[in-house]
Amino acid sequence: MTEIAPRIAVDETVAFGKPVIAGTRIPVDLVVGKLAGGMTTEEVAEEYRLVREDVLAALDYAARTLSQESVQPVR
Repeated sequence: MTEIAPRIAVDETVAFGKPVIAGTRIPVDLVVGKLAGGMTTEEVAEEYRLVREDVLAALDYAARTLSQESVQPVR
């Protein structure tokens, strides 16, 4: 497993190489999706046996990844 950001790692043999919370098989997109669906940080942490810092790291990684994205309007 290779850490690509604090608390975030990738491994081609885990979750099809998608970013996960380091030391787990829990994908970052799952954590962010649960938050978007209305769960609190504490609820996500409890449900997936994470600590608050793991959940916040997923949000931070998602925000930094999106900030680097370039969007082209469709015409």
